[in-house]
Amino acid sequence: MAFYRLGGEWSRSRRWRRFARVWMQRCPLWIFSLCLLSLIYFSFFGIKVQFHGLRHGQVNQGIFSSNEIGELEFSRPPRAKSRKHHVPCEVRFLESVDDLVEPENYMKFVQFSLTYITKEEIPDENNIFKPQFGGHQTLKQRENSYYARNQTLHCGFVKGPEGFPSTGFDLHEKDKEYMATCKVVVSSCIFGSSDFLRRPTKSKIHTYSKKNVCLVMFLDELTLAKLSSEGQIPDDNGYIGLWRIIVVKNLPYADMRKTGKIPKFLSHRLFQSARYSIWIDSKMRLQADPLLILEYFLWRKRSEYAISNHYDRHCVWEEVLQNKRLNKYNHSAIDEQFRFYQSDGLMKFNESDPSSPLPSCLCHFHVLVEQILSFPLSSCDRFCHYCVFADVPEGSFIVRAHTPMSNLFSCLWFNEVNQFTSRDQLSFAYTFLKLRRMNPGKSFFLNMFKDCERRAIAKLFHHRTEDSHPPPAS
Repeated sequence: MAFYRLGGEWSRSRRWRRFARVWMQRCPLWIFSLCLLSLIYFSFFGIKVQFHGLRHGQVNQGIFSSNEIGELEFSRPPRAKSRKHHVPCEVRFLESVDDLVEPENYMKFVQFSLTYITKEEIPDENNIFKPQFGGHQTLKQRENSYYARNQTLHCGFVKGPEGFPSTGFDLHEKDKEYMATCKVVVSSCIFGSSDFLRRPTKSKIHTYSKKNVCLVMFLDELTLAKLSSEGQIPDDNGYIGLWRIIVVKNLPYADMRKTGKIPKFLSHRLFQSARYSIWIDSKMRLQADPLLILEYFLWRKRSEYAISNHYDRHCVWEEVLQNKRLNKYNHSAIDEQFRFYQSDGLMKFNESDPSSPLPSCLCHFHVLVEQILSFPLSSCDRFCHYCVFADVPEGSFIVRAHTPMSNLFSCLWFNEVNQFTSRDQLSFAYTFLKLRRMNPGKSFFLNMFKDCERRAIAKLFHHRTEDSHPPPAS
């Protein structure tokens, strides 16, 4: 009996050791499988939850008041603070500008003639008149200006009657003469000493482009004095590096951001002989040849206006809320602008309505899928190219041909900024959609390219702060 008990205990001990050995061998596999299934589950349902909230928590097809905007803003649960990492992607430029020519028939876009209001007289019924750079546009003039036809419209640079002071953005005659010679322009500006001077990367720009492309940096006197104190002084020909420095006197707006929209949007007014222009914000450094940029974003895509989509936000509703969260502008002014746009037909994207004018939120879904799967969806690329332009741009880099439709859109966009807030991302979708709605059959060929492409051709820096130091000369 004693032997039997000992044998039984030995047998049970052996079975226990065998079970433990099998468990240790298979346990990691079971845990890995469970984690993998959990990851797949949460990845799939996480997207569904996000878009459920987007459709039902934020959609409002009618006009909503500032109180309702506030409710939307503060009713959301706090999101975890996570820093997204945005990286450049490949841009397949040509290897050289040698033998680069404008494609035949490229400029055959919609044709009409634009002239501009350059002077306003005192209205008979108005005894108090103050000239303004953007003019005094009536609602009727504003509405008519959206038609793509022969017309005379407001587009900045409006002067008052004889004897009245200048409305601003005054340039030296010698600078005007230089600007009149430009055929292809890269321009930027620094007003209020808000940024350092970022010089284009010389090694990336071919000799031919250096000789034939105008690179113009607009500065006010305050910024020029600040740069000079840091050792960046224009040479005898007015250059700092590749930048031709042009000093602007008598800035038309107290808001430096709004003043910056003049060279940003109105390059066709400033450079009246130019066929093409590229805008780059002063917080960026150009790292690609301007002519290769034209070929890639305009000629190859058969577009007349190119601007990148926003790196984070894809719906104008989101942009409104974000501007208020970060106190980018006076909340009442933002509400006034947004209510006006909604009353004039701006609607949020509705997934159940195939005719919705803001289909780019679908592109946002495809982008999320791409991020999870870690490979691009070519169908999404084609889809986004045609739809994403109806939402929020990242307006720090713009490439445009000076065609009638491009010039008209630029004037209209500037007029919205002049009338409302300087946050141009709020008015982009409205301006484009209204222009398209009022001109059926007259296409505006807009290329809304990927933000990662913008990051590949221009390096982004922070704005100047009190404790920041100027960059070394390159």
